[in-house]
Amino acid sequence: MKTNITTLNCSFVGVVCAGALLLTAASVSAQNLFVSDYNAGNVYQYTPGGTQSTFATGMNHPYGIAFNAAGNLFVANTDQNVPSGGNITEITRGGTQSIFFSGIDPIALAFNNAGTLFAADYKSGNIYEYTSSGVQSTFASGFTTPLALTFDSTGDLFVGSGYGDGNGIITKITPGGTQSPFASGLNFIGGLTFDGNNLLVTEVDTGTIYQYTAGGAQSTFATVNTSGLGALAFDNAGNLFVETEHSVVEIAPGGGQSTFATGLSIASGLTFQPVPEPSTFALIGIGAAAFLARRRISSAKN
Repeated sequence: MKTNITTLNCSFVGVVCAGALLLTAASVSAQNLFVSDYNAGNVYQYTPGGTQSTFATGMNHPYGIAFNAAGNLFVANTDQNVPSGGNITEITRGGTQSIFFSGIDPIALAFNNAGTLFAADYKSGNIYEYTSSGVQSTFASGFTTPLALTFDSTGDLFVGSGYGDGNGIITKITPGGTQSPFASGLNFIGGLTFDGNNLLVTEVDTGTIYQYTAGGAQSTFATVNTSGLGALAFDNAGNLFVETEHSVVEIAPGGGQSTFATGLSIASGLTFQPVPEPSTFALIGIGAAAFLARRRISSAKN
């Protein structure tokens, strides 16, 4: 596509718009992937090219992981040897660890659009809600082994619970706390995520990823040639990443599958690092760079 650079608006607004266009193009680039390893007690970071580094160590059976909007990673540590001996650990971008909340057995974490953290406690069967300062309240209860959480775009929370012999169910909870059954008959739910309006669900034992419409109609999205499927998440290019027991599989929008990472002892949690929102000054700075580039090109043509 040919662009007429000499028609760029050089006003303040035009400079900001130029920066916004560049940032829009940059925002579709791939993000870093984070994976928790249950046995190793580590959280690993992977570049878009698959290069692994250790982001955090010393976790106690880490399972679900989730980022807040500020880019801090929250880790559900599930100490199975001590009742209510687990905790939620917060890790800053720089790697500093602190205990966000303790005395529970968390296994899945999710943030809603307002930035509120929700945690599934697999022993008590409760879904807890946390303020940014760590104050806990019970959002929902009565679940048998809640294992996975995710939010849709309207703020409804979906909970995967139960396992084995068709006992796995998905429950929908409105922001006001009203529960309703969404899907049933699953064997062992490993992870939940949304692709637009469709809910994707991994079934651990069968290696199947199911897709559900907003109305609850089920279809098979993909089959991975291994058991032990767990957490799953989309990057901002539309590729789906899925945990197996010892690896991470990437599924392209067209359906092609490839192995993205291997060598994990037990992969247990998976999420992508959010892209930070640019400030106005960043937009102006990038727009100014575009303006200066335009001036140089214009001068060269004269």
